[in-house]
Amino acid sequence: MAPSVTATQETVTHEITSTTIDLQTSSTRAINELLSSPDAPAHLTITEPQGAHALACGLDSDIDVTIEGHVGYYCAGMNQHARVTVTGNAGVGVAENMMSGRVHIKGDASQSAGATAHGGLLVIEGNAAARCGISMKGVDIVVGGNIGHMSAFMGQAGRLVVCGNAGEALGDSIYEARIYVRGTVASLGADCIAKDMRDEHINELKELLDAAGLHHDPIEFTRYGSARQLYNFHVDNASAY
Repeated sequence: MAPSVTATQETVTHEITSTTIDLQTSSTRAINELLSSPDAPAHLTITEPQGAHALACGLDSDIDVTIEGHVGYYCAGMNQHARVTVTGNAGVGVAENMMSGRVHIKGDASQSAGATAHGGLLVIEGNAAARCGISMKGVDIVVGGNIGHMSAFMGQAGRLVVCGNAGEALGDSIYEARIYVRGTVASLGADCIAKDMRDEHINELKELLDAAGLHHDPIEFTRYGSARQLYNFHVDNASAY
């Protein structure tokens, strides 16, 4: 089904620069095909998503996408370059395997937000459920509220900023990702420890908070990272594996 669109055209080039699509009169496939095509508008607004899955996935161009409402699974997965804003909540795996660009969730996010993501910035203004940033590989994730258990599990690189509280087993089996938590931590996972906040960490945390539009004092956060005891098997650490 071809998208039903309302388009605003630029008077000089006559190229479509802004488009609005009602998902109730179109389809997810048609919208994703449009966004991935050479004719993709510079700005796209999607209305009435009503929890649709896999919206705005696989984008690889410098475009702005606004989704007005709640989305389902894997919104903005595999994103490159694009800036995707969701004005509601997001289901499982938002921004999964993101490479670059920006994904901004105005509400809450379900499990595995930013899973395996390599780069870019994921902002969640509300809370994120379990396994936020699982196996993160370079992405920056800023959560305005709380996160669930097993977040940043096997986090290899990147930064996870939590302005609220963190659930159990934070940073379990973490590698070199950095975690900043403003509130309490229910428990730390294997090989994850609290670390000193040096000037370099305060400065990078301030930059991340500014980029996310949040205004907390970096001094209020605690940094967590790897104790580097699980990089190689050692019999004395067997019970921690």
